[in-house]
Amino acid sequence: MNHLRYDGAPPRLPADLAARPEERALARVLARWVLAHGGSARLSELAARAVLAEQAGHTALQLDPGEEAGRIAGEALVSDGSRQSPFVLDDAGRFYLWRNFAHEGEVAARITQLRDAATPLPMAAAELAALFPGGDPARDGAQRAAVAAVGGRRLFLLTGGPGTGKTTTVLRMLLRLLRDGIAARDGLAIAAPTGKAAQRLVQSVRLEAARLRASLPTDWAPYFDALAGGEALTVHRLLGWSPRRNAFQRGPDSPIDAGVVVVDEASMLDLSQLRAVLRALRPGATLVLVGDADQLDSVGAGAVLGDLVAVLEAEGAADLVRLRHSFRADTRLLPVNEAVRAGDPAALQAALAQADGQARLRPVEDTAALARVLRRWADTLADQAAPPALPAGDDASAAALSALRALADRQLLCALREGAFGAVALNDAIERRLRQRWEVPAGQDWFSGRAVMVTRNDYGSDLFNGDVGLCLRGADGELRVWFEAAEGGARAFTPGALPAHAPAWALTIHKSQGSEYGEVAVLLPPDPEHCILSRQLLYTALSRARRAVEIWGPQASLENALARALPRAGGLRDRLSR
Repeated sequence: MNHLRYDGAPPRLPADLAARPEERALARVLARWVLAHGGSARLSELAARAVLAEQAGHTALQLDPGEEAGRIAGEALVSDGSRQSPFVLDDAGRFYLWRNFAHEGEVAARITQLRDAATPLPMAAAELAALFPGGDPARDGAQRAAVAAVGGRRLFLLTGGPGTGKTTTVLRMLLRLLRDGIAARDGLAIAAPTGKAAQRLVQSVRLEAARLRASLPTDWAPYFDALAGGEALTVHRLLGWSPRRNAFQRGPDSPIDAGVVVVDEASMLDLSQLRAVLRALRPGATLVLVGDADQLDSVGAGAVLGDLVAVLEAEGAADLVRLRHSFRADTRLLPVNEAVRAGDPAALQAALAQADGQARLRPVEDTAALARVLRRWADTLADQAAPPALPAGDDASAAALSALRALADRQLLCALREGAFGAVALNDAIERRLRQRWEVPAGQDWFSGRAVMVTRNDYGSDLFNGDVGLCLRGADGELRVWFEAAEGGARAFTPGALPAHAPAWALTIHKSQGSEYGEVAVLLPPDPEHCILSRQLLYTALSRARRAVEIWGPQASLENALARALPRAGGLRDRLSR
């Protein structure tokens, strides 16, 4: 053991890398491991940095390809990727943990294989036109292009902002694939990273299918019937996640039983999840990725949708379509979203000024200002979301569903989870005010009108992380928590039967992905230098609103969020472009 260079002193981590204590602990463990296995002090520091960078979403550290990279290039624990090693330093100066390097390579190879296997199938003009009855090619031309292009593809990407018709396009793409015989023969699966997003997609597809079916000839009926039984799946459920094994059951030896797999809200997929989906596709299957490439990247490492869209757009590829035309009736928020997406402060100020009060900035700069605006928000909730009394019998489900949808008309979104400006503290404040307004007895945990969000998947109850429930009193006087059901209506649980959950009056922006609300308030941190502020965060929050939005925070926080694009470091784009 005389070759070991570790002397037991805890490695020092750079102070400029913000991380939770458990993340820093993991970084220190790996740093010690490097020293104990003959690595240099410099490599030990880079290993710790790579762990913290991964926790921040990066798949690699970008080093100076010259002197900085040269100092570790010859170390035994580092390779160029041609052999398995704990760390990889590629020719562009990117420093990887092995798993991220391997995942990037496999994702790039499988994506390339899918694209190369495409055998585009033409679609008759009359059939394409039939799927857009009464449509206008000037408005829905990109949607038509997506439906025409998806035939015969093994990989297809559909991206676009809010209200651009992604879901309606997915429906028509699926109908086209069913008519081609691909999906009809081999089946289809529809999923999303969260249960809420998956449920919303299936419900939207069903609603749009019911409207479209009446406009098409009867020979299309079997394809609508094939869509009717679609189940709302999370990606974890699609892949057969086993908590006991801490692994997915689906893979090359046990692939997904579907010839067409659609994953919505694909911006939430991280590198390892996309790798798992690609590995689980059965031979000849088609993968359709749908999402807004300008939203927040995944919580895990990688920015896979953004990387894929960037590469395919640069190529002018036919297996990517970006939808740009918004079909929302109220378009006053569109210039706001577009200005944020582009990072244009002048355009944002102009859009806010011209939004007729539907979009505004409230200068919330300290806790006193936050308390005032929060009290007004809670009082409006108390007036508008007063808990209804449920009727008896079958009508209870319909009444609960109506109350759930009314609840989703207003939502407070927070950039932070912890602290005075975080979702946890705001939930406590709002709930205290609602208890006062609704005269809830002290010490009573559950009360009619209480909104909660599930925070952990529970396959037994078919409740998933992100599902929002509303506690209501039934005609029998009992309190039950109601959730929207994928098949329509609502279903009830006793409060004690719920999986882990938290109040849902204020959500983090990350938790809001895959959802839409009538009105949204977005709370930014008062510190304009806070590391969480970014253009993607702001765009994701604002684009949740259909009708109106308020930004709570200092002007400086808004400007800094707009100025920070925060790209993620990694090599997937380069590997896909080769």
